[in-house]
Amino acid sequence: MIEATSCGGVVIFRGKILLLYKNYRNKYEGWVLPKGTVEEGEQFEETALREVKEETGATASILKYVGHSEYTFSIPDDVVNKTVQWYLMKADSYYSKPQREEHFVDSGFYKYHEAYHLLKFSNEKQILEKAYNEYLSLKKNNQL
Repeated sequence: MIEATSCGGVVIFRGKILLLYKNYRNKYEGWVLPKGTVEEGEQFEETALREVKEETGATASILKYVGHSEYTFSIPDDVVNKTVQWYLMKADSYYSKPQREEHFVDSGFYKYHEAYHLLKFSNEKQILEKAYNEYLSLKKNNQL
């Protein structure tokens, strides 16, 4: 078994959540949150910010850590056990441009209920719910 760590963000601007649509050979397709692999010598926060910027083109800042998700998937001759560290982030605009090299064909900001229903994976839906509740709490307490 291979252990792997990624970091990502629930990126919000004016109450809307940034999602990416991936289409890889019509095999792996669906709406996801931006995330990616930790590079050598990188802190988790650095990875999350870099991956958001690379995959979406959006400039964001971290508001707080919201938790992690875990899942496994098969590759030829092995199984990958992946842990993803998630951060609540605030974008500085509605700008986004999907990273074509990673097979992202669309991106955009969606209202919470739209984003929740669009997301492909249940573990990302759970992180979205937790992050959005944190966002609402920060907003209610005038901390945004």
